[in-house]
Amino acid sequence: MTTIRVLVADDHPVVRSGIVGMLAGEPDVEIVAEAADGERAVALARELSPDVVLMDLRMPVLDGVGATEQIVGGSPAGPRVVVLTTYDTDADILRAVEAGATGYLLKDTPRAALVAGVQAAARGETVLAPSVATRLVSSVRTAEERPTPREAEVLRLVERGLSNAAIGRELFIAEATVKTHLLRVFAKLRVDDRTAAVSVARQRGWLR
Repeated sequence: MTTIRVLVADDHPVVRSGIVGMLAGEPDVEIVAEAADGERAVALARELSPDVVLMDLRMPVLDGVGATEQIVGGSPAGPRVVVLTTYDTDADILRAVEAGATGYLLKDTPRAALVAGVQAAARGETVLAPSVATRLVSSVRTAEERPTPREAEVLRLVERGLSNAAIGRELFIAEATVKTHLLRVFAKLRVDDRTAAVSVARQRGWLR
């Protein structure tokens, strides 16, 4: 039986111990190290070359996305990173996937599903929590509905609290043109006011 060497990265000691405990009894899984921040996770991954890294997103020093980028490093031969977090917003998911994560699981994942996810990741398979898979499919479907560069500019200025008239002056366009851009953004986001537009745009990762 091939042993899957796992590194667990999470800044909460109790949570980290719980994850280790869930996996420790598996005959084909070996916990090789634990890290309390992203920088330490990167160092241990380079030193120990684990098969799978279970990575929390929100950590001190270096967050999970930054650590994932450094661990994966564009090399398919490196460790597989599976994000294990409580956050499942579109922006968090897309940032993790873009950083090179092989999978994205939530911390309420049942033990059997977590074990299966680690095993699948070690084989190079993509591992996604059902709710995350649904969000990704939705993101793909709405990819064509993303704002144009000008619409994104208008939306960022709305986020800053500028009025339509002020946005027009900032971008050297008529106030009526600003309203037209906003109406198109509202349609794409399926909202009907500025506050909701900014909120939903943040969730989708349109505002960074």
